[in-house]
Amino acid sequence: MLGFRDARAEASAPGRPRWCDTNLDEAIGHVVAHIRQFRPDIVITHDAVGQLTGHPDHRRTHQVALLAVEAAGLAHLHPEAGEPWQPGALYAATHPHSGIGDLGPLLSGVGKSLLSVPDAYATATVDVTRWLDRKWAAITCHRSQLQGERPLPALLGRLDEELRSRILGTEYFTRLCMTPDVPGLGHLAP
Repeated sequence: MLGFRDARAEASAPGRPRWCDTNLDEAIGHVVAHIRQFRPDIVITHDAVGQLTGHPDHRRTHQVALLAVEAAGLAHLHPEAGEPWQPGALYAATHPHSGIGDLGPLLSGVGKSLLSVPDAYATATVDVTRWLDRKWAAITCHRSQLQGERPLPALLGRLDEELRSRILGTEYFTRLCMTPDVPGLGHLAP
């Protein structure tokens, strides 16, 4: 969260602005600095609907990532953030209609709406069952999300392992368009 507060968790960074309310240029500058420092080949962000529940921080992250990935390759934008670097691909984690499966009843059972995208939007599907232990360990690091009736991690934590594995075993992504090839910056075509 780059030191910003979670929109739904005041205790995550008391006294700091919510991530979804940050100044757009400031947020982009933070992410550009990280892209230029770590020089990733691929950046993965949330989809435009905020992944399943429309969390405002997830929607803001999508917006910032789109702009930061492009800005990171342009030397005149955020020059204080280091040497330009253009990732080769940008993907948005998403949930296609057909991939909702057991999540639909789970979320609707606690009154949450479910935001999914048409199946054609999912351009990559990845079986992550080999890494489910690591994935679940990463999810449970968000301790504030393991409490209460409605947070998705709390809901998943109350499921038997087989059902939770079925829900978490596949990841879906949409490859987002990148700018065309620019001499000296490498291949950027989708």
